[in-house]
Amino acid sequence: MSDKSIYEDLTQLGGSSSLPDSPEKAELERVPNPQKGTPYLVRFTAPEFTSLCPITGAPDFAHIMIDYVPKDWLIESKSLKLFLGSFRNHGAFHEDCTISIAKRIVELLDPEWLRIGGYWYPRGGIPIDIFYQTGEAPKGVWVPDQGVPSYRGRG
Repeated sequence: MSDKSIYEDLTQLGGSSSLPDSPEKAELERVPNPQKGTPYLVRFTAPEFTSLCPITGAPDFAHIMIDYVPKDWLIESKSLKLFLGSFRNHGAFHEDCTISIAKRIVELLDPEWLRIGGYWYPRGGIPIDIFYQTGEAPKGVWVPDQGVPSYRGRG
């Protein structure tokens, strides 16, 4: 048994960390999955996600939900928070933001399965929802509904 902690290579957790200038500069970190071999779901909810319209520079807002079934790795949550926050001054369409988040996590973790729901608030009077997943959900893992209703406005 090693004396090395699975957490000792983390560089952002437990200290002061500034928001990265862009998603490309954000460092996502991972840790070994201490429950490797046990199928389970991890859910991250970011109800106050922001980015910028790449054409007008106007702010865009979304409720982002990320579900994944890990294999060897877990994403370190503070690095995910900083990564998601790095979109605040990043100009990209809703589709690009949502799918880029998913692909970056898949590249880092190589999870058993991942899905993301990007529930965007109206732009020009039209809400846009973006959904992506890497395949069928694994059998035997409880995958609850994301529970985010379609945008209804005031009615």
